[in-house]
Amino acid sequence: MYTGTNTGTYSKTCTRCAQRLCSVAPGDTIFAVSSGHGRCGVAVIRSSGPGSGGALRSLTGSPELPPPRVMALRRIRDPHTAELLDHGLVVWFPGPHSFTGEDCAELHVHGGPAVVSGVLRALGRLSGLRPAEPGEFTRRAFHRGKLDLTAAEGLRDLIHAETEAQRQQALRQMEGELGRLYQQWGETLTQALAHIEAYIDFSEDDNVEEEVLSQVDAAVRALERQIAAHLQDGRRGEMLRSGVRAVIAGPPNVGKSSLLNLLCQRPAAIVSPVAGTTRDVVEVSLNVSGYPVVLSDTAGLRDATDPIEQEGVSRARERLQHADLVLAVLDATTVPTDPAELGAALGSLVPPATPCILVLNKADLLGGHTGALCDSCTRGPPLPPTTLLSCKTGEGTERLLQLLGEQLAQLCGDPLAGSPSLTQSRHSTQLGGCMAALALYRQQQDVGMAAEQLRLARRHLGRITGHVGAEDILDVIFRDFCIASSAPPDRPAAAAAPPAAACPAPASRGSS
Repeated sequence: MYTGTNTGTYSKTCTRCAQRLCSVAPGDTIFAVSSGHGRCGVAVIRSSGPGSGGALRSLTGSPELPPPRVMALRRIRDPHTAELLDHGLVVWFPGPHSFTGEDCAELHVHGGPAVVSGVLRALGRLSGLRPAEPGEFTRRAFHRGKLDLTAAEGLRDLIHAETEAQRQQALRQMEGELGRLYQQWGETLTQALAHIEAYIDFSEDDNVEEEVLSQVDAAVRALERQIAAHLQDGRRGEMLRSGVRAVIAGPPNVGKSSLLNLLCQRPAAIVSPVAGTTRDVVEVSLNVSGYPVVLSDTAGLRDATDPIEQEGVSRARERLQHADLVLAVLDATTVPTDPAELGAALGSLVPPATPCILVLNKADLLGGHTGALCDSCTRGPPLPPTTLLSCKTGEGTERLLQLLGEQLAQLCGDPLAGSPSLTQSRHSTQLGGCMAALALYRQQQDVGMAAEQLRLARRHLGRITGHVGAEDILDVIFRDFCIASSAPPDRPAAAAAPPAAACPAPASRGSS
C-alpha cells in the first residue's frame, strides 16, 4: 500500500519493480476487463500469467501480495507516473488454484470509462503484459486442464443465458456433467481398445484369453445403445440453448401480426385491416415460462399474384419447414365447423409431424355463440391443443400462454432431469462419426482393423471434450493384464515382445 513516499522516488521504484517482476518468468501475461464493457458501479480487470503478481505489486505499490483469495483495499496507481487511478479491491489467485491454472490477479475498480482505461493503460505499459485475445482466459484454462471443451461451452452459454431453463442447462454443463458422460464413454472405448491390443500382442503368451473379444463386443454393443439414445433426444438441448423456433402461420388477415404484438407486448409488427400487409418475416425473442422462444410472424399463406407477396409467402413456407413449433392462426368467425374441413384447413398450414397449437382468433366477434365451434373441435379426428383468443381484448391470452408453456416443456424437457442433453451441433457430428466407426467395427473380421475402428471412435469422442491421447491406452493394458510381469527378469518389459519382423499375422476375430 502507498504510504506517502515521494512521488518521483515512488515512480522510479515502481517502474524498476514492475520491469523486474514482470520479466523474470517465462511466457506472457494477459489482461482484460472481465466484467463487460460500459459504465457500471464496479469493473473487474483480470490478469493471468507469470507476471500477474508483479503487476499487482506495481499498481498497488506494495512489496507484499495480499493473502490468496482474500479481497484487500488498495490505492491503485500508474507505476510509471505515480498518478492515483482509483481506490479499489484487489484479489490474488496463485496458480494452480485459479480459473486459468496460472497466477491470476483481479482489480475491482469503479466502472467509469476513464478509470478502466487508465488501469488498462497502466497494465499495458508493464513489460511482459499484453491485452488478452477474445476467449483467451478460458482457452488457457482448457490447456491447463481446468475445464474441458464442453465445460468451456457451458461457461459461454451461462454468460449468454437469458432464461431460467437456459441457466440451469448451462450451469449443469459448466460443472462437467456432459463432459463426464463423454469421458465415461471414452474410457469404455479405451478399455475395449486396450484389451484388443493386448490380445493382438500377447495372446500367444497365454496372458490374454480369447473370450476377451466377446467381452469387448458386448461392451461396444452396450455403448452403441447409450449413444443412440443420447442422439435421439429431439434436439432438446440445442433448442433450449438457441431458442425454440416458433412460427405464426395462417391465411391473410386472421390476426397473426396482432398475435405477435400481443405476445411480445410491443408493436413489433405492422397491423392493418388490409390483407397481405406482412411480406417479410418479423422475428422476436421471448421468454415463455422460462424457455427461450424465437417467434416469427410470417406472410399470410395464399396463392398470391403480387411478386413481392409471392416472395413473402415463399419465405413463410420455408420458415415453416424449419419450425420446432407452429402457432396456426385461423379466424374464429369463418373457420369451418365441419371436423374434416377444419382438419384439412389446419393440415394446409402445418408441416407433418411438427408440434402445433391451433389459435382461433377474433373470438370477441363470436358473442356468446361458441358452442358449435367448440363442438367441431371435439368431434372428428383429434386436433392439436386449441384455444379461443381475442387479440383485441386479450381474452384467452392466459390459456394460450399455458398451452405454449406446456408445448415448450415437452420440446425442451427438464434441464435438471435425466442425463445431460446435447447442446451443440458439433457434439452430434462427432457422436455420429463415433457411431459410424462402431458400426464398421462390428463388420470387421480382422482384429487389427477392428482395433483401428475403435481407435477412430475414441478419437471422435475425444474431439468433443478435447481429450485425445494414446498413453492412457497403454496404462490400461498393463493395469488390466499385468503384461510386464511376463518379461524375463534380465530384460526390460519393453523388450519382451518379438521384433516386428517376427510378429505373427493379424489374428482373426472368428465368431466373436
